[in-house]
Formats: sequence, C-alpha cells, structure tokens
Amino acid sequence: MTGAGDAELRHEVKFAAYATECDSLCHWLRIHPSGFVKTYPDRQVNNVYFDSWDYRAFAENLAGVSRRCKLRYRWYGNDDGPTTGALEVKQKRNQLGWKQRYAATQDIWSPGTDWQDIRSALRSQIPPHARFWFDQYPLPIMLNRYQRRYLVTADRRIRATIDTEQQAFDQRQGARPNLRRPAVMQNTLVVEFKFTPDARQAAAELLADVPFRLGRHSKYMNALRSIAMA
Repeated sequence: MTGAGDAELRHEVKFAAYATECDSLCHWLRIHPSGFVKTYPDRQVNNVYFDSWDYRAFAENLAGVSRRCKLRYRWYGNDDGPTTGALEVKQKRNQLGWKQRYAATQDIWSPGTDWQDIRSALRSQIPPHARFWFDQYPLPIMLNRYQRRYLVTADRRIRATIDTEQQAFDQRQGARPNLRRPAVMQNTLVVEFKFTPDARQAAAELLADVPFRLGRHSKYMNALRSIAMA
C-alpha cells in the first residue's frame, strides 16, 4: 500500500482557444523572452472524475465556491482503461490550489472489469486517510483524455501545458467503464500556466502579453457539460 502527498501551493490559470490556434500559441511560447523550453515528451493524459451522489463537487465548481475539491484517478499513456496511476485530491481555496497524490502501483482495470471491482482494487492500494475522500466521492462521473505538451520558463518559475484532442466519456449510466462512446465536444485547446505565489507578478506580466484573445476554461466542467447534453 503506497501513498504520497504533494501539497505545494500554486496558482493555476487556464485558458481555451480554438484548436486552429495551436501553432500560433506554440510559436509565441517559443519566442517569448521568458525562454520557454520543453520539459517532458508529449503524452496522453487520462482521468476518471468522481463525485458524490448529489453531485456536490460539480455544484461547487459551477457556483465558484471559494473552497472546494475534486477527486480524480489519473494515469498516462494510451491504455483505454485505468491502469497504474494515482488518486489525486485537488483542493482550492480562493486563488490558491494544491493536490495530494496516492499511487496505485498495480493495475486496477482489465477489459470487462466493472466499476465496483475497480473501486475496490483502488481502495485497497491507498492509505486509510485517503479512503475518506474516496468515500465522500464514490461515483464515477466522467472519463476524459487528451494529448499534453509540457513547457517551462528558463528560470523554471512558470510552467505551461497545452492540451489538445480532448475526449470525454459519460460514466454515469453503466456498471462497466464506457470507453467507446465519447461525447460531442468542440475542437479546442487548453493552455494552463502554473506558478507558486512568489512568481505571481512575473506570471501576470507574461499573461498580459498573450497575442490573441483567450477565454477562461475548465476541462472538467466543459466535459461534464458535454456529457450532460449527449
């Protein structure tokens, strides 16, 4: 049984644009005076989001509650279902956020496995204090995946990720994971800037220099809206 915490306080600023803007955005980042460089190979990111039976996490995000949390299971790579990864508790208080991660080192899914068995396999691998969150948010709501690029400024104070090719799959209706019927979504990209409080001024100057209009965005909320309309 393994677990780890990652409680670094940080700001996360997300924007969305049309996917056709991706080349322009990447060019702007490459030539920016902050000296963005690639930090990690591109890869697919996969998440299963969990909620309570009364959709408390969704309602708090929709209302913009200043103190709220999200529970998700994240893994990387091209496997359809949830392989080895980590349960993540993302918490936010006003403008600052942090997360705790609890690793699952053994597979929790194989083709044909139902959600009850997946939850049991994951619950058995996380420490007792992490099970509190799993009990608060037991319902698998949505699975999403996307391709992610990773960059960081030369001084390593501001990180940026670019997410494209987003897909979302409704998990509310069946006993087994839905991995074949994606919701219809707009073809957008999401760029996210992450930085600690001491880099806030530098980040504000960087964000003010973005060469085209971007709108605030949450992949989680956008995917939930998409599956709700499916």
